[in-house]
Amino acid sequence: MRVTRLFLSAALLSAAIPMAPAFAVPALQAHRAVYDLTLNKASDRSGITGISGRMVYEFNGSPCEGYTVKFRFVTQIVTSDNTRLTDQQTTTFEDAEGKTFSFVTKSFVDQNLDKEVKGMATREPKGLKVDIDKPEKNTLELAATQFPTQHLVELIGKAESGENFYQTNLFDGSEDANKVMTTTIVVGKKTDADKSDPEAPALAKLATDKYWPVNIAYFDDTDKSGEEVPEYRISFKLHENGITRDLVMDYGDFSMTGKLVNLSLFDQTKPCPASK
Repeated sequence: MRVTRLFLSAALLSAAIPMAPAFAVPALQAHRAVYDLTLNKASDRSGITGISGRMVYEFNGSPCEGYTVKFRFVTQIVTSDNTRLTDQQTTTFEDAEGKTFSFVTKSFVDQNLDKEVKGMATREPKGLKVDIDKPEKNTLELAATQFPTQHLVELIGKAESGENFYQTNLFDGSEDANKVMTTTIVVGKKTDADKSDPEAPALAKLATDKYWPVNIAYFDDTDKSGEEVPEYRISFKLHENGITRDLVMDYGDFSMTGKLVNLSLFDQTKPCPASK
């Protein structure tokens, strides 16, 4: 399931990308967020009768040394025929300038390793070079694009400036790490917190913070059929410090929700030393 596109994000917007607006970098919060997953709806064609699980997203790092994201997504999927346990574990590192992005994802089915994808993406003057180590060595040349950190920072910058609709692209190393995705993003008006919000206890001191409602549709950049049907959609509430919650992940035949149940805020990193 391609849910990592929302969560593999936490760093600086590099000025080296001419296509990206020069937004001021927001003060993103280092944190660990835990979400409970449940089935929202499913069509008869999906065959799914139930989904339950948990998602954990952890962001650490500094604007001097770069950022590490650890992400785990565990689901139990029930169909009329069987029950399957899936476990996706992803670790990424993005350098402080946003020029390189390393990734490794291990996917397990019923506790057996099903797939491992490992590689490094490097931004070059004419595009993106992706060196894949696993499942087998390969080198790809893809279109110029953003990494997840840049994607998130751009989103917050657009929201802050009041822009409510735009399109951009993204590479995050998910699935086979061989595609650039086009994303269409709708940002709603900044909204006051609701005291009765069921996620308020998990938010604790952030429970009174305002947020933007966001919807993102993801399109396969290599699909030339002209149908322009998104592979999936995600909606969520976005805080200005980069924390996301109240997720709905829609894959067409089925959708699931992710509700924030635990949030740990880490100490913010110290400013980078002034260059000599």
